[in-house]
Amino acid sequence: MTEDTSAPVAAPRRWTAWRIAVAGIAAVAVVSSPVWGVALMRELAFFRVRRVEVVGVQYLDPAVVVARLRVDTMASVWDNADKWVRRVQGHPQVAAVEVERRLPGTLIVHVTENRPVALVPHADGLRAIDAAGRRLPVDPALVPMDLPIVALHDAAVWPMLDSLRAAQPALYAKVSDVRRAGAHELRFSVAGVPVRALAGIGAHRIAEIVPVAGDLARRRVHIAELDLRYRDQVIARIQ
Repeated sequence: MTEDTSAPVAAPRRWTAWRIAVAGIAAVAVVSSPVWGVALMRELAFFRVRRVEVVGVQYLDPAVVVARLRVDTMASVWDNADKWVRRVQGHPQVAAVEVERRLPGTLIVHVTENRPVALVPHADGLRAIDAAGRRLPVDPALVPMDLPIVALHDAAVWPMLDSLRAAQPALYAKVSDVRRAGAHELRFSVAGVPVRALAGIGAHRIAEIVPVAGDLARRRVHIAELDLRYRDQVIARIQ
């Protein structure tokens, strides 16, 4: 088996006339008689799985996906794909998976990952955490991750970071750290600028600091802190 983490690109192939004929007959048989047609095609060696491509992974090793599939030498592309889907979905890094067939002998596995939103310090190093606050089986020492560092495991932080990444990815990329500042407040740094906000703040509200910080930067004013705790206001404390 082989694996490929990029979008599949059809490689030039020289098909003999008989292979084209077999593939054509198979397609007609499956479409016209899906029950016995699939059963018949499953028995043909021509449709044995000879290649597996893994698409969509960023943090998960494609070899891990291939191993979880457990596709043996007798597997056919016409086998029921549900078993393969269940095996891959059992991995904690996987949010969703689809298996596509490319005749005559290739399976294309499309994986949607549970993406990390932050890193949390721990005794054994940094841990990757997703939007639900779950620890992901990704080692930051092995897989480069430029993510905000959250001082403590804080349920108020994960949704905020996830919504910011979805709505304002460029701004999210500039967040370097997040920490709790009292029962209802958060402090975080955006491009080195300290920001104070209420817990549960939304992405669009955080984005309101961009024009303010840009204007102060053009005026060469050093920002001590941007405060978002007051409705419809961005209060800039300068040095």
